[in-house]
Amino acid sequence: MPGFSIDRVAAAAGDDPEVLRMENMDTDVPPPAVAIEATKAAVGRDETNSYLPFTGNLELRTAVAELLHKQTGQRYDPETEVVITNGLGECILDTLLATTDPGDEVILTDPTYAGIICRVRLAGAIPKLVPFNLDGDRRLDLDALRATVSSRTRAILIASPAFPSCMVLNQPEWEAVAAICREWSIPLLYNAAMGRILFDGRPYIHPATLPGMIAHTITLGCASKEWRMIGWRVGWAAGPAEAMRAIGQVHIYNGITPGGIAQAGAIAALKAPNEAEDVARCTAEWQNRRDVVLEQLRGMAVAPAEGGWCMLLDVGKMGLNGPEASRLLLERGKVAATPMTHWGEKNSDQFVRLVFSNEPVQRLAGLRDRFERALSR
Repeated sequence: MPGFSIDRVAAAAGDDPEVLRMENMDTDVPPPAVAIEATKAAVGRDETNSYLPFTGNLELRTAVAELLHKQTGQRYDPETEVVITNGLGECILDTLLATTDPGDEVILTDPTYAGIICRVRLAGAIPKLVPFNLDGDRRLDLDALRATVSSRTRAILIASPAFPSCMVLNQPEWEAVAAICREWSIPLLYNAAMGRILFDGRPYIHPATLPGMIAHTITLGCASKEWRMIGWRVGWAAGPAEAMRAIGQVHIYNGITPGGIAQAGAIAALKAPNEAEDVARCTAEWQNRRDVVLEQLRGMAVAPAEGGWCMLLDVGKMGLNGPEASRLLLERGKVAATPMTHWGEKNSDQFVRLVFSNEPVQRLAGLRDRFERALSR
């Protein structure tokens, strides 16, 4: 399994304050204040310093169920249909181990975070990538999607906004995915980590709201993105009880339980009265940053983010590959950006990823000078 390059770029950037940190999915937008206070208050309490309950605090499972009820109109039983995990990464691996066997195929979008592609491989399954047309209409290739499904397909794993392109699936795309799941009776593993981080007034579509999809959708979420609680490492899976029993069993042997003090913070964040307004306010800030990057890189082959925290620049059109461009951006422009080598097949080595969530507008406003200094020949 190849590396994903983020760690190498971060190490090369070091702690130089002049470097724009655009290599990693971090944000300087702070977590909800109520989450920080609840976490502090939980330190030292006996009930939050425990391995129990293995599948997560019932209050947190209930908060997740209530969140999903607001998003889907469906009721989720927090006792049997929600499992709390150690962040999204463990959640994805648990779910893959519970839904696939070695040799099964899992459909992913191209590009996809290398850490997810390799989790499919860790589970013994085979990743099958369906491309976004980043050099064309910037939509998911639905013909390729239909052609990729086979008798060996056991799951479709999709994020929206998709990661790292941050394309947002529209209604026809979700309907095409749903039709496949219903016809082939396979689960949709919906990565909802950035689900509501949507730009330009795009509507939020949860795939479980589509006809017949409540029985096929497993929602994979976390506190890291919408609530900016990266260091808490709290995630969750929610879906049909039978699938949750299997995922919960894998989780117990794979992760045991997230820290109780972290779960206390997540409870406070999800249950805050102004929770939706808080996410909307932060989304507006990230959209402002996206807009500044687009303005600064006007004329360059950027695939504009439709939501999320990052977007891709096609450096292949400048006669470079991702690793070359990443090196030049850091050495000459003091911009840390991750090459997309091994993050896809059609969409891979010709791209670098630019994370705009971790730098304020004032610093992003100088991006064009940095890029011209780094990439001009």
